[in-house]
Amino acid sequence: MVERFRVLVIDDDPGIREYLKALGERQGYQVSVAADGEEAIGSLSESRPDIVTLDAVLPGMDGLETLRQMKKLIPDIPVIMLSGHGQARTIVEAMRLGASDFLRKPFEVEELELAFQKALETHALKEEVETLRGRVRTETDTLGLLGDSPNMKEVREIIEQVADTDITVLVRGESGTGKEIVARGLYQLSNRRGRPFVKVNCAALPSELLESELFGFEKGAFTGAQKRKLGKFEYANHGTIFLDEISEMHPGLQAKLLQVLQDGEFSRLGGESDVKVDTRIIAATNRNLEQAVREGAFREDLYYRLNVMTIHIPALRERLDTIPLLVDNFLRMYNEQYGKTQPQLTEKTLEAMLNYHWPGNVRELENMVKRMVVLGNEDAVLQEIAMREAPVEEEGGEGLDLAGLGADFSSGQALDLKAISKRAAQIAEKKVIERVLHQTRWNRKEAAERLQISYKALLYKMKENGLSEGR
Repeated sequence: MVERFRVLVIDDDPGIREYLKALGERQGYQVSVAADGEEAIGSLSESRPDIVTLDAVLPGMDGLETLRQMKKLIPDIPVIMLSGHGQARTIVEAMRLGASDFLRKPFEVEELELAFQKALETHALKEEVETLRGRVRTETDTLGLLGDSPNMKEVREIIEQVADTDITVLVRGESGTGKEIVARGLYQLSNRRGRPFVKVNCAALPSELLESELFGFEKGAFTGAQKRKLGKFEYANHGTIFLDEISEMHPGLQAKLLQVLQDGEFSRLGGESDVKVDTRIIAATNRNLEQAVREGAFREDLYYRLNVMTIHIPALRERLDTIPLLVDNFLRMYNEQYGKTQPQLTEKTLEAMLNYHWPGNVRELENMVKRMVVLGNEDAVLQEIAMREAPVEEEGGEGLDLAGLGADFSSGQALDLKAISKRAAQIAEKKVIERVLHQTRWNRKEAAERLQISYKALLYKMKENGLSEGR
């Protein structure tokens, strides 16, 4: 059974208490009521609500004092203030004391529903920030453990120099190198670390859904839009938004993102007015944006707006000296997470790791260590490395079949080198794709990331080469 969200209604008017109780229960909440501030404060010792609606005018302890006392007991509790007066001084003081919203009576049902939705989602984001904060500290510490190679020293120095600014940062590197870790490190070291950190994967959603995810929509903007929805940029207001795989964003949507970068404002889908936001943008890509600009797949003006400060993350094969430090960090983390006591790696395993080419970079190393901790031995990892390092067998097992490529040397006729090269490239492409699919256990999204092509392009090439999981 799913536990319902709990709402506490505080109002001295019995009619409004019953109305709000019925309205909340109709939305699926578990609602309790209190007639004054003292009763409400006393009830907090028995049960902690997820949302509170609080009348500004109460007998005895008034609404503002009740809000102040509640915030002392439960600082992060979302409180929606209600008032029939709406005096500016009361509104300002309520927001200063930590109220999440302020509604004037009488209010529309939709206004309260939206206030509930906004309060819960904002609270969820704050909880995510707290949950991630310990992990972020570990990740930030990991940046300091990445070895003394010059390229990683440079990365750390740039992070320290630009973290506490509002400058837009573009993080570049192969898939799995740790671009998100760098983004979270920038956030954690910034003066926005107490505000939301919102991540959006631009490749995970089609363009239409991504637009509503980023910028929200108004009621009636499209079929099924039954109420207003806030976008990720609004939730990241005064905080940081991390746009992962920015190169996959549709050019039409790139124009709207450019407006946010230039003016700090945008409009929701179906909206008539602009929304102002103060959000720091960190973007990441594993693709060649310069080439995408030349091909018309990425806006040149957006590229220059994003490319204010660039951090290049070297591939793991270019910083092999960091592997022992990363392994120790992952062992410690996953031993703690799974309650295991996997010891340090043997020299044999460490040597195999140092000689491996790491196509999946740090993410691949982390997954290997995780499996090692869960399984309690290193044999599976050693076998996996040996299998991935094994040479690819050519058709027939005897090397490249030149005759099969159309290179008939016995006839003495002219050879079509272009056609032979094209056929060889097709065969090589098919074998590489097939090899990567086997390595990723036919996880097409992961395979596309390793091959640095889009998911759609991978599906097309699989179809073109007759590749399927059951073959």
